[in-house]
Amino acid sequence: MGSELRFRGLVLTQVWPVTWGLRNQDIDKQYVGFATLPNQVHRKSVKKGFDFTLMVAGESGLGKSTLVHSLFLTDLYKDRKLLSAEERISQTVEILKHTVDIEEKGVKLKLTIVDTPGFGDAVNNSECWKPITDYVDQQFEQYFRDESGLNRKNIQDNRVHCCLYFISPFGHGLRPVDVGFMKALHEKVNIVPLIAKADCLVPSEIRKLKERIREEIDKFGIHVYQFPECDSDEDEDFKQQDRELKESAPFAVIGSNTVVEAKGQRVRGRLYPWGIVEVENQAHCDFVKLRNMLIRTHMHDLKDVTCDVHYENYRAHCIQQMTSKLTQDSRMESAIPILPLPTPDAETEKLIRMKDEEYRRADLGALLYLPPQPVPRPHFVPGVPGFPILTTHPKPRGQGYRLKPF
Repeated sequence: MGSELRFRGLVLTQVWPVTWGLRNQDIDKQYVGFATLPNQVHRKSVKKGFDFTLMVAGESGLGKSTLVHSLFLTDLYKDRKLLSAEERISQTVEILKHTVDIEEKGVKLKLTIVDTPGFGDAVNNSECWKPITDYVDQQFEQYFRDESGLNRKNIQDNRVHCCLYFISPFGHGLRPVDVGFMKALHEKVNIVPLIAKADCLVPSEIRKLKERIREEIDKFGIHVYQFPECDSDEDEDFKQQDRELKESAPFAVIGSNTVVEAKGQRVRGRLYPWGIVEVENQAHCDFVKLRNMLIRTHMHDLKDVTCDVHYENYRAHCIQQMTSKLTQDSRMESAIPILPLPTPDAETEKLIRMKDEEYRRADLGALLYLPPQPVPRPHFVPGVPGFPILTTHPKPRGQGYRLKPF
């Protein structure tokens, strides 16, 4: 189907699309329907819900619980008991879990916050991260056992997907306890370093502290969470947002549980004599960038890295240990020992010699035995009178031997 167009003596044929003149239901018949697979996955995922485990670590007084409340707009520390300075010094590192179900626009999220009170509060903080590393390994071990069991349908995923590590703003970079903690956990969990209480620093100090922390992270070989590279087909807005996230790390954050009024608007922030610090103002801190990265853009990637990298490394290490142990055990096992035969006494040897002699006689008698021969009888050859010949023909029944001339 087409039409002709004349242009400077040339005849051009314009071909119309195949779907020209077809009804909508005829056009729908040309599609198989697998283009709706993303919608099916979306419906199934929304119905099942999502889970995310977030660990917060750092010394006391850096605003960990306040930041969690600001991120998820949920108070997880209602029944928390505030300890005095003396109690915090004598307190050992604990692991506390807080789980809450959050729903937003029909999407359900099971959020688990793993808090580490007592970390970095002692006078001697050597190996203070050991309970935290043990907890992460325990979650990996439990998931490995559930995955290797018979019932794999309802496996509960309690693995730590991300760890927000709070760095004190009052130092000149990373402290030894910061380096020790991150080096102990950077192969087990996604670490996102944060500069806590950024409202204590001016913008120039924040920039210098960020640069110093990045240099020390590279110097000590610490592997923090790396943002994935953008695909070539991503839009420019997403690429720009990704570049800003990479340039802002480590994030300088501020948390607040109160709402104040600023310029006729009610915002979440902190009120000071010299002004108001807005939590969600990107000119004041990186809270919005952290929230976008943690919840809106990279939450699924954090879970993928936990499953495909950190857990797989743990799983491969466990399988390697099991294999080497089985090989070592098989080498240690010896063959079945051969027991020595008892030494025969004099009577036994005499009996054995007698039996051997009997067997030897029996074999000799079998060799000397001759079968019985048939009885010969005379037989006259025809044509030779009076000359009998002994033959071995059998004797007729009921007759005797007799010589009879021919």
